[in-house]
Amino acid sequence: MPNVTRGTDLGGLMRYLAGPGRSNEHTDQHLVAGDPAIMAWHHDAELSRSAAEKIATELDDPRRAFGTEVSGGHVWHCSLSLRADEGQLTDEAWAVIAEDVMVGMEFTGGERAPVRWAAVRHGLSTNGNDHIHLVVNLVREDGTKANVYRDYKRMQAVAAQLERKHGLAVLEERGAGRGERGVTRAESERAGREGRAEPHRRTLGRTVRAAAVAAGDEAEFVRRLRRHGLLVDARIAAGTSDVITGYSVALRPVAGERPLHIGGGHLAKDLSLTRLRQAWPDTPQHASAASAEWIAAKRGRRPVAPGPELAELSPDQWSELIGQQRQVQAWLAGVPADDRATWARVAGETAGAFAAWSRAVEASPGPLADAADTLARSAYVSTHVTARPAVGAPTGRGAAMLLSSVAHGGQGTVAQAALLLQLNNTVRALYDAHKAMGESRRAAEIVTVMRVRLAEVRGRLPQIPAPPTIEAAKAPAPVVDAEGAEAVRVSQIGQRPLRASDLVREPGSPVPNRLEPGRRPPGVDHGAGPGHEPGRGGSGIER
Repeated sequence: MPNVTRGTDLGGLMRYLAGPGRSNEHTDQHLVAGDPAIMAWHHDAELSRSAAEKIATELDDPRRAFGTEVSGGHVWHCSLSLRADEGQLTDEAWAVIAEDVMVGMEFTGGERAPVRWAAVRHGLSTNGNDHIHLVVNLVREDGTKANVYRDYKRMQAVAAQLERKHGLAVLEERGAGRGERGVTRAESERAGREGRAEPHRRTLGRTVRAAAVAAGDEAEFVRRLRRHGLLVDARIAAGTSDVITGYSVALRPVAGERPLHIGGGHLAKDLSLTRLRQAWPDTPQHASAASAEWIAAKRGRRPVAPGPELAELSPDQWSELIGQQRQVQAWLAGVPADDRATWARVAGETAGAFAAWSRAVEASPGPLADAADTLARSAYVSTHVTARPAVGAPTGRGAAMLLSSVAHGGQGTVAQAALLLQLNNTVRALYDAHKAMGESRRAAEIVTVMRVRLAEVRGRLPQIPAPPTIEAAKAPAPVVDAEGAEAVRVSQIGQRPLRASDLVREPGSPVPNRLEPGRRPPGVDHGAGPGHEPGRGGSGIER
C-alpha cells in the first residue's frame, strides 16, 4: 500500500525517519537500499541523527550543484506498507522491492542519469504494518528533472506488479479501481485533539452518504446535509452565478479550530457531485431548485423550499417502502456478478441506509457505522464506470429515507426489525457477488460485519412476528386490539399485521428518544435540528 507525498526538506525528512517517531514507534532505524554511492558509504548500520543528516546532504548534492528547481518540491517520499496480517519481510526482500519501485517509476535504469535515493526501515507502524520509506531527490545527477507526471497512479500500477511478483496480498480494491480514500496522520491527530471518536473524514463520509441516498433530488440532498449539521460550501463555475460544479462539507469546529472542509470526491469516489447526480432527476426545474439551495447554504441563509426531509413517515409508508426493499432482493437474483456498476450502486444504497440509521441512534460510531463503512467500500467504482440505475430497476433508496426519519419520530422496533431483515438479505447478495468475482477479502469483511456487528443490532430488536395463518389471511375485517387501535397491515413483507403498539419504542431498543442537539456529548457532531442554519464554508472543494 503506497503513500506518496512531496516536499522540499530532505534533512527534516531524514531526521524524522532516523528519529524516535511521533509515538516512539521507530526502532532499529537503518537503510535497506539506496543508490550505489549512498550504500557504499553507509550500508545498513543503525542510523544516528548525524548519519541521517549526512545522507540528506549527499542526496541533495545534484540540486544544489545545478540549482534546479522542481515545482511542488524536489523531495519525493513514498512509504510502502504491508497489511498487518501479512507479517514481516526481510531486509533483503525490502531491498529488492525498493529497487523494483525505482525502476518501475523510471527514476533509475534506462539511458537517463539516475536520481539519488535511499530506503529506510524502522520497525512496525503503530498499526502493526511492516513498511519502508523511499526518499528520492527528483533532480537527476545531470541536473535534469525526474518525471513525476501522474506519479500516484503510476505508483499504484507499480504496487500491483510488486504484489504479484513478490507473492504479496493483492489489494482487491486497486485491481477493481475502487481505492479507498485514506486518513492522514494530521487528520487523526486533530480528531484526538478535539476529543472526537474518529477523524472528520469518516464522520463526513457517512453523513454525506446518508443524505445522498435518502434524498430524492439534488435540492433535497443539500437540505439534508444542512439538517445533519454540516457546513456546506459549493463551487460555482467561473463566469456564472448559479452553475454548481462541486461541493465541500465540514463538521462544526470546536473552539480554537478552523473548519476542515473536504470535497465530496475526496470523501469517496462515488460521493463526487458528478457521480451523485447520476441517481437524481435531471431537468431544468430540478437544476434551478438545487442551485437555489446551494447558494442559500453557501451564504448561510435559510433553506429555500423545505420538503420531504422534514416529514415523519406514516406506518403505511413504512410498510410500502419495506416492501420495495424486498423487491430489490428478488431483482438482484438476476443481476450478473460481473455487473460492477449495479452492485456498486446497491452497495452504496445499502451503506447509506446503515449510515442514516447510525446517525440517528449511535452517539459514537458503533455496529451500524461499521456496517455502513464496510459496505461503502463496495460502492467505489472506476472513473469510467457509470453507476446510473437501469431503467425500470428497483432501488433501495427508500430504506435510507425510512431510517433517516427515525431521528425525528420514525417507526418503532418491530418495523425496524423487519427492515433490518431485508437489508441483511441485500448484504448477503453483495457477499455472494464478491465471492463470484473472486474478491475473497471483501467477502470476508462483509461476513464479519454481518456475523458480529449486525448480530449486535439484531439482538436488541424484537423477533419478527410469525407469518399469518390461512384462517387469519381470510379474515375480511381489520384487526382491532383491546384499546381499539386499528392494526397496520404490512402484507408486503409477509408478516402478521403490525398493531399500533408494535410501533412504540421499547426499553433497550437501538431506537433513541428524540435527539436534542444541546444534549449531545462533547466531540460528537451528528447534526442539528430542523431550525439549524449552517454558515458558509471555506476551501478544499472537490468534485
